[in-house]
Amino acid sequence: MKKLMNAADNVVKEQLDGMAKAHPEIKINLDPMYIYRAEAPNKKVALISGGGSGHEPMHGGFVGMGMLDGACPGQIFTSPTPDQMYECAKRVTSDKGVLFLMKNYTGDVMNFETAVEMVHGDGIKVQTILIDDDVAVKDSLYTAGRRGMGTTVLVEKIVGAAAEAGFSLKQCADLARKTSRNGRSIGVALTSCTVPAAGRPTFELADDEIEMGIGIHGEPGTKRIKIKTVNEIAEYMARSIIEDGAYTRTVREWDAQKGEWEEKSLTDEPLKSGDDVIALVNSMGGTPISELYAVYSKLADVCESKGIKIVRNLIGSYITSLEMQGCAITLLKTDKEILKFWDAPVKTTSLRWGA
Repeated sequence: MKKLMNAADNVVKEQLDGMAKAHPEIKINLDPMYIYRAEAPNKKVALISGGGSGHEPMHGGFVGMGMLDGACPGQIFTSPTPDQMYECAKRVTSDKGVLFLMKNYTGDVMNFETAVEMVHGDGIKVQTILIDDDVAVKDSLYTAGRRGMGTTVLVEKIVGAAAEAGFSLKQCADLARKTSRNGRSIGVALTSCTVPAAGRPTFELADDEIEMGIGIHGEPGTKRIKIKTVNEIAEYMARSIIEDGAYTRTVREWDAQKGEWEEKSLTDEPLKSGDDVIALVNSMGGTPISELYAVYSKLADVCESKGIKIVRNLIGSYITSLEMQGCAITLLKTDKEILKFWDAPVKTTSLRWGA
């Protein structure tokens, strides 16, 4: 294992310390750990997300104007604790309330749900939305249902802009739910990654093998195949998303008005000819942007052949798995509302335009 680190048990705190020194527009609380806007507005819905570290820039790199108000980083690939989310919520909340955005991983969901009840107990209005966009799996060691992947970044941007524009808590939650349901993702690994505390690769791949359908925690995928050309890999990924059928599942959401959990049956409809999409081609951490452009080239061709129009794109490292070589594709079906808030100004350490 070769990493730029001192001691494995202090990696996250040292990285957060460096982030704070580099970016005075954000603040870091170390006990418990969370990141928040230095000059957070107090007259808007507060947006908070979080998850294990090792996925940077998500989520801490997206704290700022037009995106998140707070982010809670756990240890590497480990869920943040309820007290992190609770203290972060108290720091950034206003009388407009707090919206928690959760990726569908068992630990994240369990701890966010505990935090929600703690926040509600303090009289703070709170709602939750679950993001579960990975078409590769329906159940895994980490989840019940589909995993949360690249759509998370897009939801944070779109709903962050809506909150900045004055949307109510319910309006933000409704938009987050709609955006989440419109997004689908899939990933591929060319190599594994190494968690500092483990000191060895999470899984083994031969020199001529790749892993299709990997998750963001370094968990193995659903199909191990021989290495193929970038066009073949990108076409397989694009078709996996576009040809994915309707997906129905039951989710739990906290209702701010009723102050209780509600179960909802949601069905996500597949992409079809005539749809407009935002396309994210994301590095898993170790893949250069030049290779991502080759992936995007084939993705654009496949979308065109299916009658799907890419109206916006985002290409780079936005949700990673440490140093894993590989990429993920996300397609988000868009409409006028989603596109309006996607184009709205954003100013964070890792995503910014129009500001």
